[in-house]
This record gives sequence, C-alpha cells and structure tokens, in this order.
Amino acid sequence: QVHLVESGGGWVQPGGSLRLSCAASRSISSFESMGWYRQAPGIQREMIALINSGGMTKYASSVKGRFTISSDDAKNTVYLRMSSLNVEDTGVYFCKAKDPSTWIDYWGQGTQITVSS
Repeated sequence: QVHLVESGGGWVQPGGSLRLSCAASRSISSFESMGWYRQAPGIQREMIALINSGGMTKYASSVKGRFTISSDDAKNTVYLRMSSLNVEDTGVYFCKAKDPSTWIDYWGQGTQITVSS
C-alpha cells in the first residue's frame, strides 16, 4: 500500500503564489509517474501537471507557464510550485502516483486551495 500526503494548501489572493508538497511512503523513483490533479466544485477532476520517472513533465494548458512540477528523490516528495494564481485555480488538489507493475493509481487525500480577494 502506498500513502501520499499533500500539504501546502490554503488561502491566497489573486496573483499570489503557493507551493504544494506530496510526500510518498516509498521511493518516488519506483513510480511510473506522479502528478497533481485539481477538482473544482461541479467540475470533473482534471490533470494539472505530471512528471514521469525520466523527469519529463506535462502541464494543462491553463497552468502552463505559471505552475512547475518537480521532485526530490531524497525526500520522496513531489512539489507543485504555483504562481500568478487566479480564482479559477480554486479547488482541491490531489497528488497521484502510478505503480508501473500494477498500473494502480494511488491518491492522496487532497489539499484545498482558495484564491480570492
């Protein structure tokens, strides 16, 4: 069983920045990929950013240039640096890890981000 714990959410004003962390219970290099997903009220959960085991990254068009996903293997942690936040970025952010041997997706419990003035 894999446990993922997100942290770093909260309230921020438009234009502000936040950094989310996702700590995994095992080496993140063992995953095929890890990513951040966002679920806003009334909207289907959507992919925000992905990073694979080779370090390649992928972003949703709505966050490209504003968000950066990175990883620290020594800390078994994946980060999401978010800047120039706007109200449309509000939602619950989930971390996901994909196991390459089973293709099972593991999810964290989510962390709330609210962007408002």
